[in-house]
Amino acid sequence: MLAAHILPGVTTMELDKLAHDFIKDHGGFPGFLGYNGFPNSICASVNAAVVHGIPTQTPLNSGDIVSVDIGVIKNNMWGDSAFTFAVGEVSNEVNNLLQVTKECLLIGIEQAVAGNRIGDIGYAIQQHAESFGYGVVRELVGHGVGIQLHEPPEVPNYGKRGSGPVLQEGWVLAIEPMINLGTKNIRQMKDGWTIVTSDMKPSAHFEHTTVVRKEKAEVLSSFKEIEEALALKK
Repeated sequence: MLAAHILPGVTTMELDKLAHDFIKDHGGFPGFLGYNGFPNSICASVNAAVVHGIPTQTPLNSGDIVSVDIGVIKNNMWGDSAFTFAVGEVSNEVNNLLQVTKECLLIGIEQAVAGNRIGDIGYAIQQHAESFGYGVVRELVGHGVGIQLHEPPEVPNYGKRGSGPVLQEGWVLAIEPMINLGTKNIRQMKDGWTIVTSDMKPSAHFEHTTVVRKEKAEVLSSFKEIEEALALKK
């Protein structure tokens, strides 16, 4: 739904209102609203913002990117997903970052099978991102998700093959690569929430809620509808 509205001139506060009303109209609750004091229903992280961006009244410009991260509670269970959108026309450099970060997510999900280890997910993501010279954020990680937003285990986007807890069938993981065009280093803004890259170069973020299965991970969230909406805008 939001994909159709992400255009130059729209504000992330407008996107927040659309998301809030859509979630409520469909019997869910915007889980981020009030979570540890977070003031809004979505995280909207623009350009150098990695994650946890607070929606604002500043219009988006062509050439920007915005990560929209949304958590929804429905039937007492959490879903968590994120997608980084290009606003208007973005540079080839930034477009490549978006493409590789999405590939990192899919490559990580391929490792989410029973008997593998947490480190196998992070290793796969890290190797792919760093092969393009990108920075892989260390301080922020994916996580288990279900009855709570953040459950064990943590799912880093870097690591060593064969390390960490053994993945068990039925575990539900939010896998979410956060990949920077430049340095891997980050810092927190004075608002107490927004995380930005230390060099203020763009960062991309994609996330799926995923179930560990025996032969192939099951992805519960979907980008299909997003990509269909984006195709209609072209």
